[in-house]
Amino acid sequence: MSVRVLNRADASLLQPKPREPRVTLASTPGGIPNAASSSGAKWLTLAAAFLGWMFDGFEMGLFPLVGRPALIDLLGESGQKHVDAWFGLMIAGFLVGAATGGVLFGWLGDRLGRVRAMSLSVVTYAVFMGLCGVANSPEQVFLFRFISSLGMGGEWSLGVALVMEIWPDQSRGLMAGLIGAASNVGFLAIAAIGLVLNQFLGFTEHTLLAVGLAPHAVERLVAHSGWRLMMLVGALPALLTFFIQLLVPESKRWQHEKLQGSTSHWASRDLLAVLVGTAGPLFMIFLWLPDRSFSPAVRIGGSIAGVALAVVGFIFPVFRYLVRAGAASGGPALAISPTMRRMVLGACLSGVALVGTWASVQLAPSWASKLVEARQALPAVGGVAAAGSSDITPTAASARTQIISGFGAIFGTLAGALLCNAIGRRPTYTLLCLGSLAASLAFYLGNSEFGWPLLIGMFFVGGLTASFYGWLPLYLPELFPTRLRATGQGFSFNFGRILAAIGALQSGNLMSLSQFGSTKVLSHAHACATMSLVYVIGMAIIWLAPETRGQPLPE
Repeated sequence: MSVRVLNRADASLLQPKPREPRVTLASTPGGIPNAASSSGAKWLTLAAAFLGWMFDGFEMGLFPLVGRPALIDLLGESGQKHVDAWFGLMIAGFLVGAATGGVLFGWLGDRLGRVRAMSLSVVTYAVFMGLCGVANSPEQVFLFRFISSLGMGGEWSLGVALVMEIWPDQSRGLMAGLIGAASNVGFLAIAAIGLVLNQFLGFTEHTLLAVGLAPHAVERLVAHSGWRLMMLVGALPALLTFFIQLLVPESKRWQHEKLQGSTSHWASRDLLAVLVGTAGPLFMIFLWLPDRSFSPAVRIGGSIAGVALAVVGFIFPVFRYLVRAGAASGGPALAISPTMRRMVLGACLSGVALVGTWASVQLAPSWASKLVEARQALPAVGGVAAAGSSDITPTAASARTQIISGFGAIFGTLAGALLCNAIGRRPTYTLLCLGSLAASLAFYLGNSEFGWPLLIGMFFVGGLTASFYGWLPLYLPELFPTRLRATGQGFSFNFGRILAAIGALQSGNLMSLSQFGSTKVLSHAHACATMSLVYVIGMAIIWLAPETRGQPLPE
């Protein structure tokens, strides 16, 4: 039996009482705006959103593939000792930018409309991802990638809101699974490119020379695993913008809210708080720069302060919206406390999944390459060639691990969403946490060399830990009414990325501790296994959240 979600305060959030008669669209007998769309419009919306999420996954998998060659190229011989630290900072910056973009573009989606805001988000992440390919320093890559991630975070929240509002309620479980699967298709595609990267670069080099591009320019593009060329390819999603703008219909639920005037309560000046909030986690990243000698106390204290500043800054626009909407209706501010509580709970639930991904599972391909490197080094240690030590290169091991993880993730996201519909939101989340924890610990602590046992384990780890990305796009839209949905779920999902940024930074620190292993292979495995304990926290938090199974999206 499902638990009733709305109390009186929540009900006031969903049913404001304006002074003036409200303009209405065609509605169902129950008075809810008719959100049904033609079959063609629904499929166009799904196709556009699916492609957007797929390219999100493509670009999320791109940096793990070419990030190290890029940093080796940009830092030069004298800066090689800082490659690992810069790699962690790049990931943290990407996560913070995505968190900010989720709030910023979510605000635009609630104010200007889902389709227009989604077009802007796609242009942002495509153009600045392409600019990474012409960067001349790690600082420039960090800046361009940060701005690119703003659009990526926004595209997720806007695409989820648009699809969930256009497709009927009974299709939400399948849609949520497809949302999660789409990004993993992109992640799988870039891993497959990694397997044939050398052949791809050789073909591209000959093609560019054949069309008359200067040899020195071609050499620069394909050098160091072709990282510049791969970044430039990341600009392709800009073509999606025209498809989205011209063909995809706007959400009728959002149009209904616009006609009633509720979208006018968003104020541009409130976005200043988002900028201030962004400064908090960016300051946190500054504290962890490899060439800074801050004490652990300063770094930990600064990180806590940075996260607190981000919470206040990112939530402030919603707080002010509720105050204005309440004043316009002639009553008090609309259900501020329940809304804030749901946003924070959603962020914590997303944070558990994202920390488990970015601070543990995302590092599995790198761990696989280290296992191969360690095996290949055995002849130098024991004087006898290790069997199979030259069967596979570290790069190929990393790519194969990522591919297997991608296949598992595609199945996992679909299964997670469908299970959520079958047994409920809270029981499903609990089971996913339990399964992810068990699979991660077995994977990292039960394997000592690269081979089929590791790859089979990676399939289950990838599937279980990715299943949250089918659960989250189903559950988060159910927490917020239409006029707050893009901003509310954008904050909830993407703020979890800031928590994941902290986890990514700490994974690197744990790997440097001697008690985590006498070798880099052992320290890597033990650090990732330790970070997977975050799923224990998730099993407790979920029971503080409402159960929404079988209920329509709140209006």
